Amino acid sequence: MASGAYKFQRSVASRIADVAIIATLTFLACVTIFPFYNVLIMSVARYRDIVQTPLYIWPQAIDLTAYRLIFMDRLLVNSFLVSIAITLGGTAISMFITIPTAWALSKPDLPGRNGLFVIVIFSMYFSGGLIPWYLVIRGIGLLNTLWVLMIPVAFNTFFMILMKNYFLTMPESLEESARIDGATNPQILLRIVIPTAAPIMATISLFYAVARWNDWFMGMLFIRDPLKLPLQNVLRRVVVESNLELGNVMAQAMRDSVMRVYPMTIQMATVVVSTIPILLVYPFLQKHFTKGIMLGSIKA
Repeated sequence: MASGAYKFQRSVASRIADVAIIATLTFLACVTIFPFYNVLIMSVARYRDIVQTPLYIWPQAIDLTAYRLIFMDRLLVNSFLVSIAITLGGTAISMFITIPTAWALSKPDLPGRNGLFVIVIFSMYFSGGLIPWYLVIRGIGLLNTLWVLMIPVAFNTFFMILMKNYFLTMPESLEESARIDGATNPQILLRIVIPTAAPIMATISLFYAVARWNDWFMGMLFIRDPLKLPLQNVLRRVVVESNLELGNVMAQAMRDSVMRVYPMTIQMATVVVSTIPILLVYPFLQKHFTKGIMLGSIKA
């Protein structure tokens, strides 16, 4: 009897704990999701609904005027294409540099391996400063070009270390068998190492892509041509500076009473447009993400 009562009490306590945990996690999920939900509904809100309703939680009607205005503006559309180009190109360049570096530093028999690794780690903590960096960029002719958004930030030491640690977990028998069959180092890297290391490749590619897509600092420093600005710089102008007259077409449309839009609606629609593309990448890389980051963070 005592044992049965103990089990019953433990079962009740366990159920209460489960309910409390689920309720807490549900509350935290709602708190986390609500800002994104608020941004979305504000971006499709009608002007008169926002003006009449102080707390706008549920859309009375869907109005896509803000999105029409965004894609009517040449600067916003051009910045969107620029961000896509530097995200794809910058990620490719970064992976082209990071993969061989991580693979080489994962080899114990590499001559001067420890010294090279110290040099790489040193760059993670120390730099020459902003002004010397600017002078170097200007001296090599990258100023006000799209290359300046990709090449100077192409290598990330932390991402390289994650990839190197992942390579250390791979069995040496794979490469040894390939060498017995006469494969060269480039062939081993391209045909064996990279296909086998798909989880860490997907993870690091995602990290680089998100970093390139969200980067606004490089554009602020080195880009002077408005048509070469990435999306995040234009988004900052819209959201932070509240500069809605980004182009003649949008300015004229904003003056038109037929296309009257609440200023915050334009800002929220711009946030949604800049967020959706990178969110669409996650589902395709989700299955590799957890495995890649966990194995890459453990040193063999």
